[in-house]
Amino acid sequence: MSNASVPPRFVPTLTEVFQPAPPPVLTPGEAAMPMTLSPGQQDEMVKRVLQRIDMTLERRLREAVGQLILEHTETLAPRLREEIERVVRQSVNQAVDQEAVQLPVRS
Repeated sequence: MSNASVPPRFVPTLTEVFQPAPPPVLTPGEAAMPMTLSPGQQDEMVKRVLQRIDMTLERRLREAVGQLILEHTETLAPRLREEIERVVRQSVNQAVDQEAVQLPVRS
């Protein structure tokens, strides 16, 4: 086991240390648009980016609104059931009372 520190002959060994290149420092204007694009290309790129943002934003807003509606419906459902039950009871009682008044009295 004295040979444990020496790797086998066919295993590649790192002989150089590589440092990643630092990212280029860009001014705010350079970061927005590369200078290699013509004004027409820049306009087209801006249009496409805005279309992508619009589609993504619309989808995410639809999902968020749907989730909010679902949550509110779940919290409102018990209250709605109680209110519907109350209205139905009142309506039935009122209808029964009206029918009872109209029935002829038997002796």
